[in-house]
Amino acid sequence: MANVDSIAVAPTDSDPAPRSEQAPPHATGPDRGPAARVRALVAAAPALLTDGAVVAFALWTVLYHAAFLGDLRPSVTFRVWLVACVLLAVVALLRARRRSAGSHGDSERPEPSESTEARPPVDRRLLIGVLVAAGVAAVTAGVAGTSAGIVWWIPAVAGLLAAVGAILLVRRAWLSGPASAPAAPAATAAQSAYALVISVLVGISSFFLARNTPDDVYYVGKSVWIAERDLIPLNDFLFSENVLPSMGSQPPIPSIEVFDGAFARLLGVHAASALWYVLLPIMAVLAVLALWRLTHRWAPRRPVLAFTVAVAYLYLVAGGDAALGTFHLPRLYEGKGMFVSAVIPLMWLYLTEWFDTRSRRSLVLIVALSITAIGLTTTAAIILPMLVGAAGFAMLLVGRWKDAVVAGIAAVAYPIGSLVVSRLVLGGMTASGADDAFFDAAHTYRRTLLFGVVGVISGLALWCGPLLARRRTPALLTAGATLALSVLFVPGVLETLGAVSGISVVLWRVPWLLALPTLIGLLCTVSVPAATPVLRRATAGGIAVLLVASFALFATPMWSAKSWVEVHDRPTWKLPQQRQAIAFWIKGLDRSPGLVLAPKTIMRTSLVVTSQVRVVLPRDFYLVEYDLNSQFAKDRLLLAGFADGTDTPGAAELAPALDRLDVGTICVYNGNRYARDLAPQLGYQEFAKRRAPGAMTCFRRVD
Repeated sequence: MANVDSIAVAPTDSDPAPRSEQAPPHATGPDRGPAARVRALVAAAPALLTDGAVVAFALWTVLYHAAFLGDLRPSVTFRVWLVACVLLAVVALLRARRRSAGSHGDSERPEPSESTEARPPVDRRLLIGVLVAAGVAAVTAGVAGTSAGIVWWIPAVAGLLAAVGAILLVRRAWLSGPASAPAAPAATAAQSAYALVISVLVGISSFFLARNTPDDVYYVGKSVWIAERDLIPLNDFLFSENVLPSMGSQPPIPSIEVFDGAFARLLGVHAASALWYVLLPIMAVLAVLALWRLTHRWAPRRPVLAFTVAVAYLYLVAGGDAALGTFHLPRLYEGKGMFVSAVIPLMWLYLTEWFDTRSRRSLVLIVALSITAIGLTTTAAIILPMLVGAAGFAMLLVGRWKDAVVAGIAAVAYPIGSLVVSRLVLGGMTASGADDAFFDAAHTYRRTLLFGVVGVISGLALWCGPLLARRRTPALLTAGATLALSVLFVPGVLETLGAVSGISVVLWRVPWLLALPTLIGLLCTVSVPAATPVLRRATAGGIAVLLVASFALFATPMWSAKSWVEVHDRPTWKLPQQRQAIAFWIKGLDRSPGLVLAPKTIMRTSLVVTSQVRVVLPRDFYLVEYDLNSQFAKDRLLLAGFADGTDTPGAAELAPALDRLDVGTICVYNGNRYARDLAPQLGYQEFAKRRAPGAMTCFRRVD
């Protein structure tokens, strides 16, 4: 049973000199040379970059919220933020130099070998039961809802049993182990250099992958609006010029779009170019480094291999609209993409450090990260309480209730507080602008963790994660997350939570509380008995190859057209190139005053190109915010169908709608002969033609 015992609680790699990941002390000895200093800087670079980015964006978010009191323009707030960042950087540098004064030696050490220290006794019957339940849950969850006809109750109950058993095993190991947590080994310069290279390569690839995301009309469109006007739209900016009430599902709490717009205005470039050519690659680097740091901290061995598998998972498993690979590189510039890809792993990392060290630094980073999270997306106010609640419950089981309470308050106070203040000032929040479809537990699993072979692998990572993570805090936190999600996967729980909270439309995002890519990577760190270390490493490599091969064979990669992604041979905006060209062409026309009516896809693209061209229907998805039965919505849907060529309403219906909406220009594809023939009868005169591809004719109102 040696192989079973090795899975029960992942052994911690030994480290002859325990050190902190962020600030490894230096061994005494001869003066450090330039090479040693470079290696130390490289080793610390992932932590310096990610922690610095968290603090900087948290500061921006606080300044953005405070700017409402003084009605400051975004450009002014941005300049204040730049000065504050410089001052903070100087203070941090001076403190670091004082700490390192008198220190000598090289901080780099070889990667520690697997620990041979005695492990706590394991209840083998409970362990076997957990493994069996986890296997049943993973397999049945992966095929539930397919032709196999497995009801969801089977994986739900099996998963809950596995989660309960795992947390009992981990709790017993914690209580019977040493009183203090073994220090995680610091990353070596070689490991950090590998992570940095991978992150830079991911950042470079962001230039060439373009996903057509309908949400861009809001997220990127808002940045464009701010860059062109240097104002924060507290009211609607899609259907009106900051006049109509804003969408209830999109309160002005997130600061990311304002940051993008202010940054573009400072550079004097188009907001879309600043976002996709400058900020997106930086976000990609930070997201990959965040993944590296958590994987390194949680992996009991072979962190580089686990990290490589995790990155491969994100690149190879996309396709589905809610797959984590889809929310990574193709949508990082949307706040929710950066939240799930960077904030989630960093929050688990900071919680691990807090429970291990109880340092003020870790607590400050938790607070800063919570502010960063709400600055990215209001989803943070939903997911962070679940995440911290899962971690806190696990810590309560081992008697660490004070640490759990402090961490909980630190992680949710600002997100919840900002949301409450926003609602008190702006009125009640509605979720009608979000996805109207409610996804039950089975569909929630399949949307994010997927089904088939990949779904089975995701299930194994979920329910075996507590047995694979590094001992003590990582294993306990993983067990808490697994238990929380397993409870949410029980039929009826999500329905009840949605009925009580009113957030049914976004509950499909509950799997985000997991650091799933890291757990996927941990699958190749399982301790397999072998005669020699070489065979153990070869076995681990074989598992990694099988995992990556499974992703490649049974999933849809990020660069596939099935993932709604186009691959270009040069850096591009994340828009279909023909639609982008048409939108710029319409922008340059001598149009009549009033709204522009065009095919839906062109109108949606237009607001990403410029906010100066006001359109009839930015996106029909948002009309639910303004009552689909209202004349406001009916007119827009009628005219959009006419411009698309899908509907053929008569002049008697179209003329009043055109007048009510003050439509000055109509542009339709040449293939829409009905619209082209009817436009002159409606009082519009042809004034512009565009050649193929994307041949189009435009008419303007005759005054």
